[in-house]
Amino acid sequence: MSAHDDPTVTGGHMLSDHRVVLSLGSNLGDRLDNLQEAIDALFDAPGLTLRRVSGVYETAPWGGIEQDDFLNIVVVATTRLAPMTLLDRVLSIEESMRRERVIRWGPRTLDIDIVFYEGVTSDDPVLSLPHPRAHERAFVLVPWAEVDPDAVLEPHGRVADLAAVITDQVVTLRDDLALQFPS
Repeated sequence: MSAHDDPTVTGGHMLSDHRVVLSLGSNLGDRLDNLQEAIDALFDAPGLTLRRVSGVYETAPWGGIEQDDFLNIVVVATTRLAPMTLLDRVLSIEESMRRERVIRWGPRTLDIDIVFYEGVTSDDPVLSLPHPRAHERAFVLVPWAEVDPDAVLEPHGRVADLAAVITDQVVTLRDDLALQFPS
């Protein structure tokens, strides 16, 4: 099923709950505060229910651009929002936090990726699902394996197994940092 052509979409809402996995990262400004603000904004509006939040991980930047390290988390949620509606929410939050898309893989106040949307596969350039590079990125896989060790990222395999074989990317759990669940 594609992100655009889902027959169960009614007014931007799905008829049943779907599990979604979002990856969030920040390397500009107060990185932890940026992640907290994003979590609060994501779950402030109806249609998305938070289930789990990973610990906060510090990671080197991806893509070869000289920049500061990132703080990254993964959240698991359920939603009745259609994939494109969820993407609109994500992009709106990034924009409200002054995310600029100047350099691919460049520094950013906030990056939110929809990594997985249960039951939806899409090669739409606007929203590819599952995320086409998630299986290569320890900053996604390690926090995801923490909160959902039995998750499977098709067609690549079990998330925990994928995370275990990536040895060239350092992902450090920051026990000294924590996020608050929105009330």
